[in-house]
Amino acid sequence: MSGRQTDALTRLWPAYGTAIADLDGPVDPAGLFGRDAPVVLEIGSGMGDATAAMAAADPGRDYLAVEVHTPGIARLLDLVQHHGLGNVRVAEGDALDLVRAMPEGCLDAVHVFFPDPWPKLRHRKRRIIQPEHVALLRSRLAPGGTLHCATDWAEYAESMRSTLTADPELEDVYAGYAPRPAHRPVTKFERRALTAGRPVFDLIHRRR
Repeated sequence: MSGRQTDALTRLWPAYGTAIADLDGPVDPAGLFGRDAPVVLEIGSGMGDATAAMAAADPGRDYLAVEVHTPGIARLLDLVQHHGLGNVRVAEGDALDLVRAMPEGCLDAVHVFFPDPWPKLRHRKRRIIQPEHVALLRSRLAPGGTLHCATDWAEYAESMRSTLTADPELEDVYAGYAPRPAHRPVTKFERRALTAGRPVFDLIHRRR
C-alpha cells in the first residue's frame, strides 16, 4: 500500500469499517450509516473506484462495500474521504457471512461485479453465484430490489443466467443479458476484458 492508503486505513477504518469476523449479532444497516435509506450491497469492491463513483452519483442510497483485499479497502477509504462520501461503509471479510447476519428484505440492491470465475471445474463450487448463495442474497432484497451481476467469462455468464433464472422468486428484468447499464462504471477488470476482446455480460434480476 502507498503511505496515503496506509494513513487512510489507520484513520478512517474506525469510522467507516466493519470486520465481519468480529460480528457478534445481527447487522442493522441503518445503524451502520446513521440514517434510514435504501442500501446497496457491493460484493467485491476491488480498488473501490466503481463503488465510490456510484455512491457519489447516488447520494440517496447507502453503499456497503465488502472486500478482502486490504489495499483495496484502504484505497476506497481514501476515496471516501477525498470525495466526502457519507453514504459509503466498508466491510472486510466473507460477504456471505455478512449477508447471513442481515435481516431479510433490508437491501435495495446487490451488486456482484466481476467475481472470481473459478474457471477450473474442480473449483466451481467456490463461485458466489450458485443456487444456495443466490437464495440467500435474494432473501435479503426487499420486494422489487435487484441482483445485478456482471462478468467477462462467457461460461460463467451462462451459469449465472441459468442459476438466476431458476430462482422462482427472481424476475429476469431483460429476459436475458441486459444492455450495459450507464450507472455501472467501467472497472479495471472490464477494461482488461475489452482490451483482450472478451465481451462483458450483465444480468439484472428483480425480487418479485
